Amino acid sequence: MNRDDSPQFDDDVDIEIGPVVVTGHLMVPGSVRGLVIFAHGSGSSRHSRRNQYVASVLNQAGLATLLFDLLTTAEERDRSNVFDIDLLAGRLSGVVQWARRRHPLGDLPTGYFGASTGAAAALRAAAAPDCDVAAVVSRGGRPDLAGPHLAAVRAPTLLIVGGDDTVVLGLNREAQAQLTCESELSIVPDASHLFEEPGALQTAAELAREWLVEHLDRGAPAFSRPGRS
Repeated sequence: MNRDDSPQFDDDVDIEIGPVVVTGHLMVPGSVRGLVIFAHGSGSSRHSRRNQYVASVLNQAGLATLLFDLLTTAEERDRSNVFDIDLLAGRLSGVVQWARRRHPLGDLPTGYFGASTGAAAALRAAAAPDCDVAAVVSRGGRPDLAGPHLAAVRAPTLLIVGGDDTVVLGLNREAQAQLTCESELSIVPDASHLFEEPGALQTAAELAREWLVEHLDRGAPAFSRPGRS
């Protein structure tokens, strides 16, 4: 790591969002400059190896990461919930509010990292009038699923797409045209939708790190261990 490599917190947490409790994994590096909340795609979870790898790259840059399950086990049984962007966006907003109540997570600039349908949820959440996230990153995302809400997103947004993921690339181009905020479309050459090619995921993670550090970077207070709540 290029910062203090002794994590201050690295454990699972239970997150209350209204009547629902979802499980997440929070990692706070020794010297923390911001918080990134992950939103996984359909069929995935907080255990996604791709997102865990991206999180490790962000941790090395001094960014805390929170990977959590967007739905409960019972909710996942209804497949319509997996594609309910408003429901997923509400969960993201609820997680941000949970973090805001926990010192010093609440003092940290916060960003979203979304993959596939999770990217649509992140952009939908970022479009809310009271949303104060500082940046959004989409990896292989479906921003088009955020529909007319794209124009209301204010947070600087990075869209990362594989060069060989032609259908999703086209959807991202169309979505970027609807964004009125600062935005950038980064294409990873020869990469498919899941960035499984050698070096592809590393490139995507580095692009995300650069974008998030640029927009979240500021001083942060000392961290104290959060409770399970």
